[in-house]
Amino acid sequence: MDKQITVGIADMKFARQEGTLITYALGSCIGICLYDPMIKLGALVHIMLPEVYGSGDGNIFKYADTGLAETFRKIEILGARKPRLIAKIAGGGAKMFELQGNSTLGNIGARNIISVKQILQKEGIRLAALDVGENYARTMSMDVSTGQVKIRTYGRAEIVL
Repeated sequence: MDKQITVGIADMKFARQEGTLITYALGSCIGICLYDPMIKLGALVHIMLPEVYGSGDGNIFKYADTGLAETFRKIEILGARKPRLIAKIAGGGAKMFELQGNSTLGNIGARNIISVKQILQKEGIRLAALDVGENYARTMSMDVSTGQVKIRTYGRAEIVL
């Protein structure tokens, strides 16, 4: 049976060759799967906020900017190369705070989506697929042997990214 590795909120895990990385409760949070198909190395990051403000709270995986930077650093040590990486993202659906007007300030999900896309583009990482926005939470999993990413949502058909 395939080994399942759970990635918590504001967390990152990786696996090589086999196993399934899985994270739950992607509401306004974003799950980012990074996969190097040449060496079958996968990483899954579950970020909560687009960027660190001030000194942050010490958990670098809570934020898109520091969480992705640290993930890139760690998987490159393990042999991944940015030009080979394939990214798939999900989440950013739940609007946490309702503000008047069309401000995205309170829409953490939308800000997370923008931040993650900008970081991936800046780093030259190909965003191959995404399931973001709307108003529901998701569960995201990646089979590290194939790089296949699945999105499950209560009351909806499973999506393969």
